[in-house]
Amino acid sequence: MVPSVANPRERDSAGQEPTRLARSNRRDALLDAAADLVAAGDVESVSMEAVAEQAGVSRPLVYKHFANRSELLAALYQRESALLHSELAAEVQAAVTLEEMLRALIHGALRAQASRGSALAALRSAGVRNQSQRKVQLGRDRDTVRYFGAQAAREFGLDDRRARIAMRVALGAVESVLAQWRLRPTPEYAAALENVYVTLVVGGVERLASGDATGPGGAAGPRC
Repeated sequence: MVPSVANPRERDSAGQEPTRLARSNRRDALLDAAADLVAAGDVESVSMEAVAEQAGVSRPLVYKHFANRSELLAALYQRESALLHSELAAEVQAAVTLEEMLRALIHGALRAQASRGSALAALRSAGVRNQSQRKVQLGRDRDTVRYFGAQAAREFGLDDRRARIAMRVALGAVESVLAQWRLRPTPEYAAALENVYVTLVVGGVERLASGDATGPGGAAGPRC
């Protein structure tokens, strides 16, 4: 999971209790405790009592920040998905070419899958996403398609509409790459998947740009 603040249950080297967490940090510390529970077991192990014990605080303090277990889990999913989005966005924006952008995206997604993918999947399976969070994710997806599409249009000379369609298909394939990695979760396989994904997408965009994309029987494929 994302690196967390120090566990308030831990003692310093002198065996003394640490200074109480500042009020602004308490909510994040509780979410860190919940994240640790999800990572160590499953979503069903997360309760208000378990989070209080994991964080080394009283149960009333947990209820002070979250009305119930569902609200706590929804807040955890919202935080973790936002952090993942920010990490990937920063890496993609630092890239210059479409190939570098795609490599940053798929490399980051595979790395995140290895570190906290199971926890996010467990939270999704538990149905913690609400309508507002789904709308936020749809907005992120649209922005990502536009961002990649604009780069494909600039770099390869595709018209904007075709570039967006190409990127929508390419980005939609990320989930398939992650599913393949879960079948063989090794660094070597992650590197192979990354190279195959980037090669296929860039090659496909280059072919679209060259006008060589053809349909069955060699006929020109349908125009988008």
